[in-house]
Amino acid sequence: MDTQEWLCSVKTARQKKRLVKTDRDKKLMQLEKRRLDLWKQRRLLPLEPLKHPYQRGWKRFFVLREDLKYDAKALFYETLLCKINTVEYHYDKTFKQRKRRKKRYQYTSRLQMLQEISAYSWDINRLELTEEEKACFSCIETYHVETRCRVVKYVFSEPWRYRLKIAPHMITHVQVLDVDIERELAYIEDHVANRNLGPRINTLTRGTGYSWKRWSGERIKYINKIKNMSRYSPKEAYLALDL
Repeated sequence: MDTQEWLCSVKTARQKKRLVKTDRDKKLMQLEKRRLDLWKQRRLLPLEPLKHPYQRGWKRFFVLREDLKYDAKALFYETLLCKINTVEYHYDKTFKQRKRRKKRYQYTSRLQMLQEISAYSWDINRLELTEEEKACFSCIETYHVETRCRVVKYVFSEPWRYRLKIAPHMITHVQVLDVDIERELAYIEDHVANRNLGPRINTLTRGTGYSWKRWSGERIKYINKIKNMSRYSPKEAYLALDL
């Protein structure tokens, strides 16, 4: 090996430090990939029926009203309900929650509504709604106080067609547990939590940490209405913006 080649192969302290950090990041990415694989394996484990089913609290969900079951469009609204129905679970049949008011505890009824569709889910049609089903929704624009941004969502226009029904929440099946998966997954979770590796793994795999600014969109105060307009647009187009 020549002297010039030997000098090129010698790494500086800065390069050695960079290699150590790169190797550590690669190991963290492999660890996160293994954790995701274990989660997927655990989720795909089969369900085993119980010999003696038992009740665990109550569940509340929406059903079509009795007087509308014989309507001509009853099947249409039943199909739509399967896509926007919500289910809540509670230990008490009354579904009341404890709330403190004026240094005293009172019980108030819990509010349950049909599923509201976000603007993003509406654009990609995540619920696979038909054109006739989309006509049953109305667009509502609200203002979020904490993030100071506009929130657009789509709400079902005729919620009176459904009513709430309370039924026992019966446990009839239980997921099979794999001891090896649970042991390895617990080791990874403890390793990440004890060394506070979550923020670094999130940066490596997702690019950045969670921030409300990332998901809340652009603030109304700083929206630039002429940002996406061509510089050669006519004067009337700028006047129509109502700046």
